Amino acid sequence: MSEATPPVAETAPHQAHGDERMPPRSDMADAIGWMALGIAILVASVSMDRLESQHINPYTVPGLLPGLLGLAMMLLGGVLAVRSWQRGALSQSRVRATADQREERRRVLIVIALCTGYGVVLIGHGIPFWLASTIYVSGSIVVMQRISRDPQERQLTPRKLLKACVIGIASSLITQLVFQEVFLVRMP
Repeated sequence: MSEATPPVAETAPHQAHGDERMPPRSDMADAIGWMALGIAILVASVSMDRLESQHINPYTVPGLLPGLLGLAMMLLGGVLAVRSWQRGALSQSRVRATADQREERRRVLIVIALCTGYGVVLIGHGIPFWLASTIYVSGSIVVMQRISRDPQERQLTPRKLLKACVIGIASSLITQLVFQEVFLVRMP
């Protein structure tokens, strides 16, 4: 006598947050962004001084690694674009972003603004590298805590501010020492 086996429960159509597949249209936008960034990096690396007057080995010229990374970004962005096109990115209508997605987008834009401010404003304009990096790291920690989803994290206490400053100072000094003493690269 065989017993009847209970039916297997089907998987839920909606997966947990973070495991959901990105819509093809979103992947296409990301692909275009990665390819544009790769092109910008490649153009910047090609325009760097080749140091030919100093008889530098062509395999060690400045810009070689960034150029290769730019090419890789363009290639992988192209793969993502083809995949999203095959999934119907161009035939789907635009989906409105949820409040959670808008908040994520805002956080990403804040991080991009912080990184751009560090690279464009703080570095190379007379401020010592260690000080510019300390300002960037400490400021980034404070800003990211202020926009945290957890209300308790958003509250800045003197202890949290001191911790951010200590992390900023330690990380910038360690970075400067490693680059100058290990890699023999002078920081701006």
